Amino acid sequence: MRLLVLVSLSIVLMVMDHKYKSLESVRDALSLLVYPIQLTVELPSSVTDWFNESLATRRRLQEEIDSLRTQQFVQQAQMQKFAALQAENIRLRELLDSSFEVGEKVLIAELMSVNLDPYKHQVVINKGELHDIYPGQPLVDAEGVMGQIVHAGPYTSTAMLITDTSHAIPIQVNRNGLRSIALGSGTINRLELPYIPNSADIQPGDLLITSGLGGRFPPGYPVATVTAVQHDPGNAFASVVATPLAHLNRSREVLLIWPSQTTVIESTADIPVEAPDDVTDPEEPAETDAATAGSDTNQMGQTGQTGQLDNSGTAVETE
Repeated sequence: MRLLVLVSLSIVLMVMDHKYKSLESVRDALSLLVYPIQLTVELPSSVTDWFNESLATRRRLQEEIDSLRTQQFVQQAQMQKFAALQAENIRLRELLDSSFEVGEKVLIAELMSVNLDPYKHQVVINKGELHDIYPGQPLVDAEGVMGQIVHAGPYTSTAMLITDTSHAIPIQVNRNGLRSIALGSGTINRLELPYIPNSADIQPGDLLITSGLGGRFPPGYPVATVTAVQHDPGNAFASVVATPLAHLNRSREVLLIWPSQTTVIESTADIPVEAPDDVTDPEEPAETDAATAGSDTNQMGQTGQTGQLDNSGTAVETE
């Protein structure tokens, strides 16, 4: 009887937590109690790292300093070129009558623990709500996108990696702008793109970047590289596999991003202009109707593609 009561209570609590998020306050309170234990567990590793750094020789430190100075000099030279390209991009967008904002707020965090469940690719970081962390916040490392925050406590947060089976991220091919969704496969070095048509222009080696659709991940961040493309005439979609660029199983430091609000205004060239009353041109209405029909057709195609992706049951919403 005691076992049945406890099992029933566990099921009720899991359903309430999953459906109504009623145990968030309890989880936050437990995270406060567990935080000192996590610090205690990390203490031996921290002491060992400090001891090893203290025993480093002056020659080794001097070599590292010289190497870092060289890298800084090269990166500064590259940043000068990047600043010029960025300014040119803004000027071109101004010529196209569209607005553009760059730059995001970022924060560096460290990994505290990794979920050992083979079916869940999640990590715990040492930043929480006191640092303005929120669920759904993007997470990247020095190479590419790692995932997003799924739970934020007062001092720690839990992040889901992009390879988790419950994760999906809107992406596009950097070479031609082809848009799709990358799903986690449960393997730390594998992503799947199940919604690529057989006739789509995609090939091994293509760089996949965030498309910015869905409003969670800012556009332009590298996600993965296509490693295999298989076309099956019997299926409507090709089998595409990609490898994440981020060091999901090696990175100790991560970068939290607050996406900037970017608004793009359509070019006035795409807006039909009505002819004045005193001007009569028999060909102008036909051209306007054709342009409007083409715009409606494109909108219907985009709407159909979005609906097809939404029906897949992925966790990320697309616009």
